[in-house]
Amino acid sequence: MSGLLAFVVVAVGGGLGAAARFWVADTVKARRPSGFPWGTWVVNTAGSLVIGVVSGWIALTGAAEAWHLFLVVGFCGGFTTFSTSVVETVTILRGGRARAAVRHALGTLGASVAAVTVGLLLAGAVVGG
Repeated sequence: MSGLLAFVVVAVGGGLGAAARFWVADTVKARRPSGFPWGTWVVNTAGSLVIGVVSGWIALTGAAEAWHLFLVVGFCGGFTTFSTSVVETVTILRGGRARAAVRHALGTLGASVAAVTVGLLLAGAVVGG
């Protein structure tokens, strides 16, 4: 795939992922208002699951690089947001809630690692690897 086409594929995927993140995070926040940033937690965990499934599927099937660029680099890159999660952790900490900040940071990391692992296992179960 040429450099320009790869750029366009990533840009389109990233734009769709960012729009999806905005919608999902906003919806979660509206339905579950609290001092905990559930919207960001949900998008990071869900995005990690998708990355695991897609990465496993590509590894097992040899699917075209375009799928990796569009879904993993583009869509999931736009959908997930590590930096927002870090800002939210620091904001919680600055609000005097150190335990909540640690729970948020470790919970996000743990849930994301678990989601990628589950995604890889799901891809293996579905594809047969």
